[in-house]
Amino acid sequence: MNRFLAGFVPILIGFPTVLPVWLISYFVLNQPFVLSVAISLAGGTLAYWLSSVYFSSRFLKKHELTRKEYQYIKKNLSEAKPKIWRVQKALISVRHISSFKQRKDMIKMIRKIYSLTKKEPKRFYQAEQFYYSHLDSATELAEKYVFLSQQPRKNKELELSLTETRKTLKELTKTIEKDLYKVIADDIDHLNFELDVAKQSIKTKKESQVIDESRRLK
Repeated sequence: MNRFLAGFVPILIGFPTVLPVWLISYFVLNQPFVLSVAISLAGGTLAYWLSSVYFSSRFLKKHELTRKEYQYIKKNLSEAKPKIWRVQKALISVRHISSFKQRKDMIKMIRKIYSLTKKEPKRFYQAEQFYYSHLDSATELAEKYVFLSQQPRKNKELELSLTETRKTLKELTKTIEKDLYKVIADDIDHLNFELDVAKQSIKTKKESQVIDESRRLK
């Protein structure tokens, strides 16, 4: 179960609990109306809390994280989100055609790292350098480039700064690409393993067919 469902399902459990608890309290147990309402609200809250604890525990167990670790990762993701929005906004607004693909690739990789980490929080530990350093650098450089490029008059020094910033952004794109590969490294290893198993299975099957064919010919 993903984090969205882990947070949404308790609402589906807690809210509908209120009415049956009120009906039982008021009509079956003959409690006063106001007290029945209070009991039903308490029952719904309790059902919501218990289901939240249960599904949250399942989520953390699935991703092999402690509650403290998840809160730490969640905090970092929360801080990263506005930075990603800022760098995306800055890179899109840059009017430099020859660097368009490089900027587009950077945005895609940044968003991919974030979405993978949000979906599977444990991947954060493979992307720590991205969140602690490279994302900040990308944000600062992109916004600096936009600011400089929007100046009405450009002298030689300003053009040189723009060129250097573009060059650094290009190098940073390669760095972020490495960050992405770190995040998906285990998936690549798993895929290679599955490919090796599949190839070995195909090879064994072919060898078996050759042996069977040889026996028929004899």
